[in-house]
Amino acid sequence: MTIATVDLKDQAGKARTAAAELAASSEDARNAFLHDLSAALYDRCGEVLKANASDLSAAQRAGLGEHVIERMMLDDERINGMADAVRAIARLPDPIGVTLDETARPNGLRIQRITVPLGVIGVIYESRPNVTVDIASLCLKSSNSVILRGGKEALETNRALAGIIADSLPAGGLPRDAVQFVASTDRSLVREMLGMKDEIDLIVPRGSAELVRFVAENAAMPAVTGGIGVCHTYVDAAADLDAAKDIVINAKVQRPTVCNALDTVLVHSDAADSFLPALSREFGNYGVEMRCDPRALSILRSDGNGAIRKAAAEEDFGTEFLDLIAAVKVVDGLGQALEHIDKYGSGHSEAIITEDSETAESFLARVDAAAVFVNASTRFNDGGEFGLGAEVAISTNKLHARGPMGLRELTSYKWLVRGNGHVRT
Repeated sequence: MTIATVDLKDQAGKARTAAAELAASSEDARNAFLHDLSAALYDRCGEVLKANASDLSAAQRAGLGEHVIERMMLDDERINGMADAVRAIARLPDPIGVTLDETARPNGLRIQRITVPLGVIGVIYESRPNVTVDIASLCLKSSNSVILRGGKEALETNRALAGIIADSLPAGGLPRDAVQFVASTDRSLVREMLGMKDEIDLIVPRGSAELVRFVAENAAMPAVTGGIGVCHTYVDAAADLDAAKDIVINAKVQRPTVCNALDTVLVHSDAADSFLPALSREFGNYGVEMRCDPRALSILRSDGNGAIRKAAAEEDFGTEFLDLIAAVKVVDGLGQALEHIDKYGSGHSEAIITEDSETAESFLARVDAAAVFVNASTRFNDGGEFGLGAEVAISTNKLHARGPMGLRELTSYKWLVRGNGHVRT
């Protein structure tokens, strides 16, 4: 593969200039762009699928893992889903110019705090080409320009999508330079981006734990460095076990390659004898491998049916599998479940299945995670499902943004002070 020559400094300068124009753009102009983009995704679906087929073929020749290939694969349904998400973002209220506070001081000064765009967002991501559309849409809706640096495995798909985005910008009279796509696989550009603190206001990594750590250690500007999902579901003694089975199955198998998929099942000892064999049989139908602690393995050995079962290693607890693998542990109550989550969780998505409201409320209050669920799948930790249209990332940080990052998380604020010849004495 020939590495394209890219002048990242020039692209960042163009993005900065475009950001100033976007800050003065109207909501109608930004929504016109989004509607045009949505229509273009439907109309140019074949173009995107052709580029994606090229990427998939190259990924298979390179021997990339199935979880990588699944994340980068597009079809009509996924492209239509992207287009629908763009329209959903267009329907959301304008996040810019919202008055957060307004006061009149005793001296007559009128002070107002309003939302403003962050400026230039840099995004470094891997595998999933829908990120190209989701992030560009959220950034433009919130009047931010964006620099997109996708992974080499989806280069042609991302290039095609970025072209469609650029072609849609004139519909709203928005500057074409507002979306900059880094059309190169040169890894040195990642480090260069991370050093551009004067050009980029926020950097967002989307991808592996290695990428997130690299950004955290090397970014000169503020960065969203969470997002690694080690997700637990605790099945309480007071759980509806049929509902628990359905929820656990959904959290694990509906899309196992994403960050909000289940990694570990914790089961109360009073429910384990009934629940684990039934779960194993259902897991077996989907090809899920269970990595069990000694108590879970002892229960399952008496049942010859179901999933592949292995003794869990210590590292299996605390692993984001991104695959059809689940760690399983039997605990003696809520306290032990909370201790396990506190030790091994990543602060992403945690769930409890219980019909006991007191236990549920205790779990909600005591678990420290971006999203905590009662009687629901962790797969709902998603910008679209939370009504945000899409997400830039799911942050496990505690400052600036936590959980799915939508339009509000792409804004800052400034103070407007209006006087009448005021001087301070």
